[in-house]
Amino acid sequence: MNFKEELKEYQKYVNDKLQESINYEKCPEEVLNASTEYSLMAGGKRIRPILILATYKMLCKNENCNYDKCLPYVISMEMIHNFSLIHDDLPGIDNDDMRHGKLTNHKAFNEATAILAGDKLLNGAYNNISSYICKKIEEGKNVNNDVKAMQILTNATDRMIIGEYIDTESENKEIPIELLDYIHENKTGALIEAAVKIGAIMAKASKEDFESVSTYAKKIGLAFQIKDDILSEIGDEKIMGKPVGNDKEKNKSTYVSMYGLEVAEDILENITFEAIDSIHKYGEKAKFLKELAMYIKDREK
Repeated sequence: MNFKEELKEYQKYVNDKLQESINYEKCPEEVLNASTEYSLMAGGKRIRPILILATYKMLCKNENCNYDKCLPYVISMEMIHNFSLIHDDLPGIDNDDMRHGKLTNHKAFNEATAILAGDKLLNGAYNNISSYICKKIEEGKNVNNDVKAMQILTNATDRMIIGEYIDTESENKEIPIELLDYIHENKTGALIEAAVKIGAIMAKASKEDFESVSTYAKKIGLAFQIKDDILSEIGDEKIMGKPVGNDKEKNKSTYVSMYGLEVAEDILENITFEAIDSIHKYGEKAKFLKELAMYIKDREK
């Protein structure tokens, strides 16, 4: 199976499981449920949940490695990511009209519904994991790794919110590169790093393996945001499904504004190959994650 086929297989698995998690019951809050579904199933690359699965697959040493133990985190990770996108698009933050080629949530519904849909996805993510842990406790199963994984996810969510706050507060200001890196590491990198760490925990990885994949995650997390900075400058709106040039319009500090386009592209290239090198020792088992790093670097949306 080549990379594109494997990526599509992962995406289908994630999309199918997300679809199964949606509440279609007739109830007074039907519109709110429709609003959460609208964003959750709007599309997207599903990079973060795929990272959980691919890392688990690479590091799992048992003969029968199935994804069941990862599933609550796969669903919750994408719920949290979409919560952040809904709130990121709101008039008080980025005030965007389009996402994934569709109207943003507050445009398709209204601002109050969008805020509450984001809240519902965030809380739904934690409810999903805590319900899974409670069920395991009732069955007398060990939940140590699940508690660790949940703590990693909750901490990463907090870091993501911090990064978003500092990014918003830094508009129309000159900031040092150290603060820009801090924004990127938190706003974009935190959930990506958490995804890889959760996959490693579910695979019962050694300390050495955990450190290796954490390095990989930090590198691709920064690469992801640098690529976003580049696409905001030179991307194709039709391919991206959202406006281009918003960062410049809002006078946001980015790798492109600080270093220039050519240097930003060089940094992206270097950091991508550093990420690949950090998991080189896993050989053929790391093939998908290596190609995923290249996919992040070369993507057009």
